[in-house]
Amino acid sequence: MMFRIDRDVLAEAVAWTARSLPARPSVPVLAGMRLEVTDDQRLKLSGFDYEVSAEVTLDVQTGEPGVVLVSGKLLAEITRALPAQPVELVVDGAKAVVTCGSARFTLLTMPVEDYPSLPAMPPAAGRVGSDVFASAVGQVAVAAGKDDTLPMLTGVRMEIEGDTVTLAATDRYRLAVRELKWQPEQPDFQAVAMIPGRTLADTAKALGGTGAEVEIALSSAGGTGEGMIGFSSSGRRTTTRLLDPEFPKYRSLLPTEFSARADLSTASFVEAVKRVALVAERNTPVRLAFRGGEVVLEAGSGDEAQAVEALPVEFDGDEINIAFNHQFLLEGLGAIDSDVARLQFTTPTKPAILTGGKPVDDGGSEDYRYLIMPIRLSS
Repeated sequence: MMFRIDRDVLAEAVAWTARSLPARPSVPVLAGMRLEVTDDQRLKLSGFDYEVSAEVTLDVQTGEPGVVLVSGKLLAEITRALPAQPVELVVDGAKAVVTCGSARFTLLTMPVEDYPSLPAMPPAAGRVGSDVFASAVGQVAVAAGKDDTLPMLTGVRMEIEGDTVTLAATDRYRLAVRELKWQPEQPDFQAVAMIPGRTLADTAKALGGTGAEVEIALSSAGGTGEGMIGFSSSGRRTTTRLLDPEFPKYRSLLPTEFSARADLSTASFVEAVKRVALVAERNTPVRLAFRGGEVVLEAGSGDEAQAVEALPVEFDGDEINIAFNHQFLLEGLGAIDSDVARLQFTTPTKPAILTGGKPVDDGGSEDYRYLIMPIRLSS
């Protein structure tokens, strides 16, 4: 087996495939990356750890058909460091020789016959723009839990009803919900999937920015390929196993009536929260007092360092003193994708809703909502 290809094309493809390889594989062969040159002069790079699979297909300048398995992480490090010249890989017995300019690397091969076959993609369900998909997933995945002892909270729930996709994630302290439109293969398609949050975020980010569409492959209830979801775009495809679909009934958590509303500059709010939070201990809140035309931010107490800052705000409703975990607040502000941040309140002890200050459709409803639990203030 041999192939010759542009260095930048190979390095990018190897890096994308290697991102899904396990850091501590259960068996050594799972640390490998499978490279196959097909009869039609195409190179396929793939990785699989029984949970997540990734595959890239590329055109090569010249190639001889064959298959080889080498260390994925090592190949990624090598291709990233190569000079900007064409790369040639030749398999010589139990070794693979990578040549680029005057640089030459020899890698030991691994037994291809021990490597698992990649799972087949589920049926194609529909398509969505890669940039829209990456943005939506990024907004929601920020609220997914990091505690693996509660696996249902580490995922992003995807609900599909016809041409509408709803993404939701929560770690019990905040909840993020995003709705977007897509193009389903069947107009009445319905499905629910619980996707590992970290895997979905990595996949959406890697497929975003191409300007192409992402095809989502997912079975409807009871269909073939159930328990798995696939994403493909621009010669790249990835699959992942789904989590148990159990998830909190989150819609009942979203308040529909509010006692107050505040609109303020997102950038100014972010900077002020960051400054005031400098004196906040890890688990102590940033306190916000909304009244009249300003909000006063405070952190710290009389026995330690303190910080106070005031910002102008367009405020409507009952005055309110409320406190939040500053990191959760900053992550929400970073996700709203709007110059104006809108906070809506009911009471100081009930969740607040953070959205962009400008509704996105004529009906006035927001496509993204970030619910954040307040921290109870001691009286």
